[in-house]
Amino acid sequence: MMSSFGDDLIAAMSEAAAHAQGVGQVARVHTIDVPDVRAIREELGLSQQAFASAYRIPLATLKGWEQGRRQPDATASAYLSVIAGLPDAARKVLQAS
Repeated sequence: MMSSFGDDLIAAMSEAAAHAQGVGQVARVHTIDVPDVRAIREELGLSQQAFASAYRIPLATLKGWEQGRRQPDATASAYLSVIAGLPDAARKVLQAS
């Protein structure tokens, strides 16, 4: 008798094989809404240095995002959304810690 784990493993491998063959819609597509970092910063009237310092984002990372060399990951995108919606609260929490 096969365990539940064994059944799950076989199902997962079957899905992986189908995906590799381009069959069906077995894979999920995850999209991340990437906020416009420069627009958020400019809306707050902050320089890159001031924004990076206020929200504890490495300056090089911020510049990479703004110049399109890099994209924020899901966690950074969520953080940027919080900054955009609640900039004072985000800054206040960071100053308290």
